[in-house]
Amino acid sequence: MGNAFSLVRLALTEFLDNLRTFQTLQDRIQRSPGLPLPNPSRSFWSYPPSPIATHVSQLPAHADFVIIGSGITGTAHADGHNVTVLVLEARDACSGATGRNGGHISPPLYHDYPSLKRDHGQAVAQKMIKFRLAHLQELRSAAEQEGILAESQWREVESVDVFYDSDLFEKAKAKVQKYKADLPFEAEHHQVHEAHEAIEKFRLAPDTLGCISSSAGAIHPYQFVTGILAKLLSRYPDTFSLCTNTPCTSISPPTSNTPYYTLSTPRGIITTPHVIHATNGWASTLLEKLRAKIVPFRGNMSAQRPGQSLPIPQSTTHRSFIFYTRAIGYDYLTQLPTGEHELMLGGGFAQDGDEGYEAMGNTDDTSYSKRIGAHLSGVLPQYFGEDNWGKESVLMDEGEDAGEWAEGRVKALWSGILGISVDLIPWVGRLPRVVSGRNEPPLSSVVKSEKEEEGESVHVGAPPGEWIAAGYTGEGMVHAWLSGKALAEMVLGREVEGGLGEWFPDMMRVTEKRWKKAKAENLLDALNDD
Repeated sequence: MGNAFSLVRLALTEFLDNLRTFQTLQDRIQRSPGLPLPNPSRSFWSYPPSPIATHVSQLPAHADFVIIGSGITGTAHADGHNVTVLVLEARDACSGATGRNGGHISPPLYHDYPSLKRDHGQAVAQKMIKFRLAHLQELRSAAEQEGILAESQWREVESVDVFYDSDLFEKAKAKVQKYKADLPFEAEHHQVHEAHEAIEKFRLAPDTLGCISSSAGAIHPYQFVTGILAKLLSRYPDTFSLCTNTPCTSISPPTSNTPYYTLSTPRGIITTPHVIHATNGWASTLLEKLRAKIVPFRGNMSAQRPGQSLPIPQSTTHRSFIFYTRAIGYDYLTQLPTGEHELMLGGGFAQDGDEGYEAMGNTDDTSYSKRIGAHLSGVLPQYFGEDNWGKESVLMDEGEDAGEWAEGRVKALWSGILGISVDLIPWVGRLPRVVSGRNEPPLSSVVKSEKEEEGESVHVGAPPGEWIAAGYTGEGMVHAWLSGKALAEMVLGREVEGGLGEWFPDMMRVTEKRWKKAKAENLLDALNDD
């Protein structure tokens, strides 16, 4: 009887602990993310700072389009040709998730295809896969067109998924077969490597059970975005404005006296017919109805010196790695092609008990998780094997930059805020009134073309309103750029001319039906779905 009572008491205690955890999580994701905090942890990507890192244009009284957020989404949407565009950034340029991520252009393909096909049908699933794959060349093309290919460090790499759990590896191989059966052209570079071949070819630790390799890319996200912003400022000095350290603190709907949205900032107010939300994890600060739909999540990143026995460039600068040790969470790695060939390692999600819950709803990127930091700091020799890693790297003489970073293996640790979509699909498009919670301007405030200014009655642009591209769920580099481009076509009323029906997945559109259906508990179900 005593043992039975003890078991019941333990079960009840566990239930209450889980209930308290769930309630705490529910409370956290319902809160406003607030504005980005000042003095974020220092991202290795953002040093040295871009010349336009703290650029502040003269704040216009009115703009045709106001973009909130200066990351990859806002930059993809920005232009200054024929219209006036203002980009507002709460901190320095590109100081959010884009400037703090891993630099991977490595789309989840076979991993997601079976569930996408099951939930949305084969045609829609294939369009999403092709949309993700398109980012590899789209980002290269953008860098080439802007003349920043070298500094953006775009490169094609071999992506290697590494498995240490036999069940996970077997499930992954089954997914690859389904993917190859339906998308043979897209899957032609996918190869399965069993343990012995994987260890030998990729110089991995002896407990590696197998790998799946494919084609992917890598980029310097900060230099890519700030490079394009600098070009726009130079190209359109009269029509393109960037105001860093200028948060949008509120948005007021149109009134009978002011037929536009009114945006408040510490530097003054701006009116506009079109508000574009490109703030990802912070989206629900200004859009309360998106709380518990797009959930902030704090991720962790590091920059590390490679071991002396790790061959360069053969094994890493032309490869990226994703290490799977458990069902939920993974670590991801790229290596820089210059400098000390730093290893950019991120991840650590759920590596330590309830750490995943602590990251959910957390918008404090002024620090990083000590437990995850400890994991990231010590795991690389275990992934590659002590013999393959060798002695710790000898510090390179960095001249005037000496002392900027820690002198051991780990040069820097930092965090960044992701935007997790509870249905795992990005949110792109016009915000219905039920989601924005605000009235829309009258149709008379549609953006006008230069021809109309010359007397011709020609309108360009969709009806005024609020728009969004956000909720990339940790995969912004293979969703954000083309989401921003698609949103630009929508806002300008050029969906047909832009051929969105051919390449943009409609499942990503914001609709009232989808908004009502998306619930936080669905995310937990998806994470536990094989």
